[in-house]
Amino acid sequence: MSESSKSKNVAAVVVGVDGSAGAAEALRWAVAEARLRKARLRIVHAWTYGYVGMPNGGFDYMGLGSYASLGIDLGDLQRAAEDLLEKAIGAVAGGVDGVEIERQVLQGTAAGVLVGAVVAGDLLVVGSRGHGDFVGLLLGSVSQQCVHYAPCPVVVVHSPKATSTDHGLARAAATESAIAV
Repeated sequence: MSESSKSKNVAAVVVGVDGSAGAAEALRWAVAEARLRKARLRIVHAWTYGYVGMPNGGFDYMGLGSYASLGIDLGDLQRAAEDLLEKAIGAVAGGVDGVEIERQVLQGTAAGVLVGAVVAGDLLVVGSRGHGDFVGLLLGSVSQQCVHYAPCPVVVVHSPKATSTDHGLARAAATESAIAV
């Protein structure tokens, strides 16, 4: 086996980030775990615009046309998602020195992108926002979907306490879900 194909088969620690306190805690945990395992750390951020179950994000369904007709540049959205990922990395206490990092910013649902980013030998790390049963049921739980569908072990890192930012993200997601239905 060549060195390049060998390095591609080495298990990675894969972590999802979304700007929440729970994701920041998961990233800190994943950095420490990657350092301990001497493994590559793959940091993944998934982004969507509109209702992903419909063509063009659901805008055709709503009679609004495509992204371009709305003046939306998907490149701008991709760059904003990349900036969010870089800010998350920059905020990690203790830094990521000595850890090989791979960055992935992909358009799609959080759970779908995360499950698609791992293989059987990897370790998937996700944060938990700690919402109550009703909000968790309404939004669907990314961590729950990852636990059920990932082909590898999944670690769900609970943050000590949900922040007002986390509650704001939950409200925004609930509003978007209600509008999309």
